[in-house]
Amino acid sequence: MSKKLVFIAFVVSLGGFLFGFDAGIISGVMSYAGPEFNLTDGQMGWVVSSPSFAAMIAMLVSGRLSDIVGRKKILIGVALAYAVSALASAYATSYEMMYIARMLGGFAFGAALILAPTYIAEISTAESRGKLVSIQQLNIVLGFFAAFLSNYYLNYLNSEGSTFFTDENVWRYMLGVELVPAVLYFFFMFLVPKSPRWLFAIGKIEEAKNVLRSIHGKEQAEIEIKSIEENVKEEESKSKVSIKELLKPSLRFIIIVGLTIGVLQQITGINAVYFYATSIFKQTGIGTDAAFSSGVLLSFTSVLFTIVAILLIDKMGRRPLLLVGMGGIAISLLLCGYGFSQATYKLTPQEITSFEDFDNSLLTPFENKEYSNDLDFKNDMKSALGNQVYAKNEGAILEAATDMNPVIVLVGILGFIACFAFSLGPVMWVLLSELYPIKYRGLAIGAIGFVNSFVSWLIQQIFPWELSTFGNAMTFLIFGVIATIGFFILFRILPETKGKSLEQIELELVK
Repeated sequence: MSKKLVFIAFVVSLGGFLFGFDAGIISGVMSYAGPEFNLTDGQMGWVVSSPSFAAMIAMLVSGRLSDIVGRKKILIGVALAYAVSALASAYATSYEMMYIARMLGGFAFGAALILAPTYIAEISTAESRGKLVSIQQLNIVLGFFAAFLSNYYLNYLNSEGSTFFTDENVWRYMLGVELVPAVLYFFFMFLVPKSPRWLFAIGKIEEAKNVLRSIHGKEQAEIEIKSIEENVKEEESKSKVSIKELLKPSLRFIIIVGLTIGVLQQITGINAVYFYATSIFKQTGIGTDAAFSSGVLLSFTSVLFTIVAILLIDKMGRRPLLLVGMGGIAISLLLCGYGFSQATYKLTPQEITSFEDFDNSLLTPFENKEYSNDLDFKNDMKSALGNQVYAKNEGAILEAATDMNPVIVLVGILGFIACFAFSLGPVMWVLLSELYPIKYRGLAIGAIGFVNSFVSWLIQQIFPWELSTFGNAMTFLIFGVIATIGFFILFRILPETKGKSLEQIELELVK
């Protein structure tokens, strides 16, 4: 595996870094922007989830569009859209401007999440494909890590009484920082070649061969060229692809596998945890500052176990990693549900008088009243203070009132993140880049990406409502039950693609 190949894979998957950065940043931003714009649960859910809604559209069309104009051109446009989105979000003056700006970023990462693994699979050898496609997921979690570090540092400066940062402007700087990696991505994309398999598909044979030789060297390039040429000749005898063809019997099995993994990756709640990490940690009563620092630990865990996945995916295989990870996800989420179910809430007179940022006398009627669940407690606090005042002070109020073991929830969340990072996170994109014949690849991955993004949007949109309606414990219990069911489904249907060329996989799975 050449250094040039690794460099190209890393650059192309920087779109994943920007997706992770955007997802991690919004977790901290909403702690400030939500109260400032006095957002309802539905509005908060829409600001967070609107990029995923836009990504659905991008995923549906970007694969097919890249088959026409090329992967590289679309990814350059993605980088530019990210940069514009970062600036517009930072300067948002209203709820509407914020979600529109974030939707532009959603179009960008929707296309990037589809095209980066597709491109990388098309320049890789069978032996290195799993590792290289997994770089996409590594960049995503590195983006999360960078975002949580940035949020933690900016929140620290703000909480330390900085005259420059305030509750009203600190979130703008959190969003604006994304401009830096977006600009770097834009310029780096000019250093990568066009996809050789795409060049073969449009008839630019000599250019494709030159790209393969520059990446792999002459000897390995000849092996790849022969494999691709045999595949292209076979595809030439077939009719042009339409979306209806994804439903034909010969593709049914691999479409079912792809859709199942695509849905499970999101319906188990990963983006609810990432996008609302700061809010979730606040629910344990550890306070706002500790919630921001816990986000750093969460994102570091993601990075660590994604590296584990990269080291193991071409040795252990896709199926063992996915099954072990799915079982761990189910156990971790059920542990979170149990931890939250043990919490009680009570405010003593001394704790009430310690609140200085609002009229604490409004809480006097609730002195020493004990609550056995978070729903009743938060509803009483909101009725006394109003939604906006409660939202601004939720971290301090929960820190004072909550009696629970936050370590149980922290272990559950970190366990979930770790298991996801070496299984559903990278393995899904590796499998999607492998399962489909080149003729159907862009369209199939786009369609499954659309479903994946729709489920992601739905989970992000309803998560604040879930917490307000069902409470912390029941919300995580629901995710845990879904993950358990998902484990048994995957155990039944999941194939293994380790060490096989894309052409071999097509022969075995497309009947």
